[in-house]
Amino acid sequence: MDGAEQARMDQAVAAQIALRELQRRLERLERREWFTWWAVVVVMLLLLTAVVTVSFPDILKERNPLERFYSVQMLRALIGVVLIFNVYTIWQQMQIRRLRQELAARIAEVAKLQLQADEFYNLAVMDHLTGLFNRRFADERLASEVARARRHKHALTLVSLDLDDFKDVNDRHGHAAGDLVLRQFAARLKKAIRTTDVAARMGGDEFLAMLIECPGERAHILVSRLRPFEIELAGQKVVLNVSAGWAGYREGEGPEKLLERADRSLYENKRAAKSGQAPSAKTS
Repeated sequence: MDGAEQARMDQAVAAQIALRELQRRLERLERREWFTWWAVVVVMLLLLTAVVTVSFPDILKERNPLERFYSVQMLRALIGVVLIFNVYTIWQQMQIRRLRQELAARIAEVAKLQLQADEFYNLAVMDHLTGLFNRRFADERLASEVARARRHKHALTLVSLDLDDFKDVNDRHGHAAGDLVLRQFAARLKKAIRTTDVAARMGGDEFLAMLIECPGERAHILVSRLRPFEIELAGQKVVLNVSAGWAGYREGEGPEKLLERADRSLYENKRAAKSGQAPSAKTS
C-alpha cells in the first residue's frame, strides 16, 4: 500500500473512531434524558400521593391545632421538595441541552475534517481534469504493486497509452476541445479496466493502465476496448489513434525499469505504425 493511501486510511480510521465515540456519548445522553423525564414523572406522582395523603385527613375530620400545625409543615416541606426537584430537573435539562449542542458541534467538526481530508486526498492523488489518478499516485502505487508481485509471484502488467496527433486537436479546435478529448478518453479508459486495476494520467495525453494480477499477453484486450477512439468536435467527427505499449513484470526488476520498458514498447509501436509496419503484440 502506498503512502498516500495509508495516510488516507489512517485519517479515515481516526475520523470513524471519533464519530463512533461521539455517537456513543450522544446515545448515553439520550438515555440520561429519558431517565430524567421518567424520574420526573415518578417523583411527581409520589409527591402528589404524599400531598394527598397528608391533606386528605384534614378535609375529613377536625384535628387539634398541634396536629394541624404538623400537617401544614409537612405539606410545606413536600411543596418545597417539589420545587427543589423541579429546579433540579430544569438544571438537568439545561445541562443535557448544552451537552447535546456541544456533541452536535463536535460531530459537525469531525464531519468537516473528514470532508477536508477527502478533498486534500483528492488534490494529492487525483488529476483534476480527467478524474484519474495522477503521476504521483501512480508512481507510489506502482512501487507497492511491484513489491507485492515480487513477494507473492503475481503477474503485473503496465500499459502505456497516448493519443496520436493530440497537438493537432489543440491547434485546430482549441484547448477546451483538447480538454474534452482527454476527459472522454479517460472516461473510456476507466470503463475499460477492471475495478482492481489502476488508471492514471501521467501528463499531457499520456496515460498508464496498471493491470493487477494480469499477464502481459492479455493486455491487448484492454487496448482493443479503446480503439477506435472517436469524438465529435464542433459538429465534426474526429478519430484519434490510440498508441499503446505494454510490459509485464520480470522477477527482480524495480518499478522504474518496468515503466521504462512499457514506455519503450509504446514508442516502438508508434514508430512501427508510422513506417507502415504492424505494431508488436508481444510483451516486452
